[in-house]
Amino acid sequence: MTLDQISFAARFDGITGSAIREIFKMIAKPEMISFAGGNPSPDALPDQIVSEIAQSVLQKDGKRILQYGATEGYPPFLESLSKYAASKIGCESPSVLPVTGSTQAMDLLCKALINPGDVILVEDPSFLGNLQCMRLYQAKLVPVPSDDEGIIISSLEEAMAEYHPKMLYVIPDFQNPTGKTLAADRRRKIAELGAAYGVVIAEDDPYRDLRYKGEPLPTIKSFDREGWVVFLGSFSKIISPGMRVGFMAGDRRIIRKCTLGKQSADLHTANLTQAIVDRFLRENILDTHIPAICKGYARQMEAMLEELDTFPTGTSYTRPEGGLFIWVELPEGIDTKELLNQAVERHVAYVPGTHFYANGGHFNTLRLNFSNSTIDQIHEGMGVLRDIFGKVL
Repeated sequence: MTLDQISFAARFDGITGSAIREIFKMIAKPEMISFAGGNPSPDALPDQIVSEIAQSVLQKDGKRILQYGATEGYPPFLESLSKYAASKIGCESPSVLPVTGSTQAMDLLCKALINPGDVILVEDPSFLGNLQCMRLYQAKLVPVPSDDEGIIISSLEEAMAEYHPKMLYVIPDFQNPTGKTLAADRRRKIAELGAAYGVVIAEDDPYRDLRYKGEPLPTIKSFDREGWVVFLGSFSKIISPGMRVGFMAGDRRIIRKCTLGKQSADLHTANLTQAIVDRFLRENILDTHIPAICKGYARQMEAMLEELDTFPTGTSYTRPEGGLFIWVELPEGIDTKELLNQAVERHVAYVPGTHFYANGGHFNTLRLNFSNSTIDQIHEGMGVLRDIFGKVL
């Protein structure tokens, strides 16, 4: 018998992999201008600070850091993380679990809660990486429409009543892919609906600190009175994605199940990277680092918006107050998936918007990332896209 006859698990049926990762294979050329990923700017990565901290923590606590650690977290980091999470989320003493990037938090939450066929409500569109995660756990994804202020509450309540979902997945701040921010009154209502219908709310908020204008809004978790909201946080966008440190915070019973699930996944998040982030928190390094990187991101975002102002008539797009993405909608009949090859041939990449919809379609949309390109690259790359889209409009 040859390996061609191998039978893979049914959970992989229909799973084709991340569209972004596939696009990365197309754009691995140094001359490529990529608006496709969600990478922080190289200028925002504090390599020298991390190097100094790594040497310091290894000298101070190297034997413990280089040994196996507790699944629950590196003890000093667990202490600083608990204080940080309580302050960020706006609630007292949540149970926390350090994870290997907030991507793992979503995986663990699905592992703890989702049986094949369980319904998960998702924004329409939503983050494609976590849509893939949910599908791997064989969930039924039901999209809920959004407007300029985020997920529509009346539609959400109708979906909860009709489908009896196990979970709602929502990105409240500078949503991926649209860049939209969920209105404050809707945040309170989502927490109330979760409790009323017994639905776990997965509040994924990796972009919260990347705000360039306006005032921060309260988290959904801050309105949670019964424990139905689980907050997913990350240090990838504000320190380093390569260190793979995130966290989840919520009711101790849910966090305990996720801890058990993590034991068979990676045992524990790397002690060294936990120790480095702990130092960032204890020494308040983020207080100066985040404002510095936000200034650069704001300039890059404004440069891309200026270019979009010159795009062909009929083009619409979001104007985010923060985050890393701008969402573009072209006139009906334009297929950004088909046009991607033309853009790549001219050394520019983006992500077609269809990949972010649970049920596909919406071929006239695309997501643009501005954080990983210089101002000059933004002007040059957007000029290429304006030319390509203009020829078919």
